[in-house]
Amino acid sequence: MAKMIENDSQVIVHITMKLADGSAADSTKVNNKPAKIIMGDESISPAFEQQLLGLTIGSNKEFTLAAKDAFGEPNPDNIHYVDASKFSVDAPAKVGNIITFTQPGGVELPGMITEVSGDSVTVDFNHPLAGQAVTFNIDVIDIL
Repeated sequence: MAKMIENDSQVIVHITMKLADGSAADSTKVNNKPAKIIMGDESISPAFEQQLLGLTIGSNKEFTLAAKDAFGEPNPDNIHYVDASKFSVDAPAKVGNIITFTQPGGVELPGMITEVSGDSVTVDFNHPLAGQAVTFNIDVIDIL
């Protein structure tokens, strides 16, 4: 019997993401670096995991998740105001730039600059796909 994805499986998959308008958002196929998903470790939403259950090696599935089950809704608490002096020539405060800030403990957090007003720079730390429905196309490569 073919091995199926279960609640405690470790899975190697290629993931291609598309937005509602059909534009490609990202794909692990670009650099041929498949993703490893550990089912049940809470790194992905339960709704996403539910779509994978029962798939077998070599299978393909496409499904769309609402924003809350994909990358979540934008959180106003993830928008911060940073003093312009914190930026440099290497990392300028320019709208549209994505700057990585190092948090306590060495965790790096990317944020997008959304506004520059005088000495105040608005940085949005929400995931770029937050608030959007996302269509996922999954190719199951291996089940460990």
